Amino acid sequence: MATNEDEDASYVDYEAFLDPGFSPSSFANTLVLATNNPTDTPLDLSTPLSKVLFDAQEVDSHIDLLTTRSAIPLLTYTKEQTEASGRIISEIDNQVKSLNESYKQLEKEVIQKHAEADEVRQVAARLWETLKLGRSVGRCLQLGRQLEIQHTEITSSGSGTPSGGSKKEDHRALVRCAHTLLSLREILDKKAPGEEGHGLDRVNAIRSLQEYVIAPIEKSVRSTSEQIIREFNIGSASGTATFAQTEEAKARMISAAVTLYLISPAAGTKPEKWTPQLLLQALEVYLRNALQSSIASLARSLATLPSLDRTLAEVSARCQNIIALEIILAATNAPAHPLLPAHKHNANLLQPLLAYLETGSLASYFWRTMASSLSTRVQEIVNRGGVSARTLKTNRNNVGDAIRECVIRGSQPPSTITATKGKGSKGDTEKSGGWDREVAVMVGSVVGNLGR
Repeated sequence: MATNEDEDASYVDYEAFLDPGFSPSSFANTLVLATNNPTDTPLDLSTPLSKVLFDAQEVDSHIDLLTTRSAIPLLTYTKEQTEASGRIISEIDNQVKSLNESYKQLEKEVIQKHAEADEVRQVAARLWETLKLGRSVGRCLQLGRQLEIQHTEITSSGSGTPSGGSKKEDHRALVRCAHTLLSLREILDKKAPGEEGHGLDRVNAIRSLQEYVIAPIEKSVRSTSEQIIREFNIGSASGTATFAQTEEAKARMISAAVTLYLISPAAGTKPEKWTPQLLLQALEVYLRNALQSSIASLARSLATLPSLDRTLAEVSARCQNIIALEIILAATNAPAHPLLPAHKHNANLLQPLLAYLETGSLASYFWRTMASSLSTRVQEIVNRGGVSARTLKTNRNNVGDAIRECVIRGSQPPSTITATKGKGSKGDTEKSGGWDREVAVMVGSVVGNLGR
């Protein structure tokens, strides 16, 4: 009891020191102010310092007292903790040894085998890539050989020879070549990882195939198809074309048009904006050649009227060929394009051409375009004066009637061509005004520029 009283009588303010808000600087300031006046010039620091030292000695003495008095319990507790730690370490050592042995076994049975299996997986993956590449190369080479055979079917008889020759070309082989070219494009254009054509550009055989087989044959197929379109003629001028010759010309035109439709470039174009560029270019060249020839010959004939009837017959024949072309294209369904699966296909081959030329009829386009160019030619004849201008003015009525008959006759389909539904009865309405606008434009382009 006496000891407890001594502890309680300790003058150390433990509560102040144990306060969570204890501040050494504030405590020191309190001690200095307790032993000095604020106005003292020399401050007495020895008294507060002695107070702090006495407190420290008191705490040190208290610690010595406690440790001396509780030495046996502390040592006993320490011993127990040490023995318990030893037992724990012993148990942990056994567990660590067991864990190390298990890890070694796991490393032997799993990790090493996993490393070996990963090597096998890499080998298998590379073999699979090699196999896929080999299959793609084999398919390309097979298609290349097939393309050569199909191309031989065209060139063996001399492509572009007249259909009436002793040996006919197989124009249907053009379409077969086009489909084979599309199959090759479908493989070679898919170069992304995982796709069929990935890595083919690094194979020498494929590069040689593209350079020496695909590119030349594609160029030949394109030029042959364009030549067939350029040479398209039903023979309506002479009227000597037989039904068999007309059917052969139609079949050749269809094959050439379908071929150019299929091989038109599709890479880098959105499906909804795609157009058969090669077909449109070939047809535009055909129309342009017909227009240029007609304009040049008609301009010469207007200067020398005796040849006008023959020239107008040729012009009407060219327009009949254009109408026959329009009927054939309208009756030919546009083929499905394998490289444009999401593309909304045209109903026929005529639609993209009409949209490209921004017209509703090829015959109307022919007459209107020719009329716009004839006006300048007639003005040149009139401005030059002379016998040609006087003769042309004198016979203006006869010239106007001849041009009117030319437009009406040329706007009717050839007798050997069957018009599609909706066009067959049009020929019966021409004389009653079906082509009045075209007649007025053509007659006006010549007679209207003759003056009085």
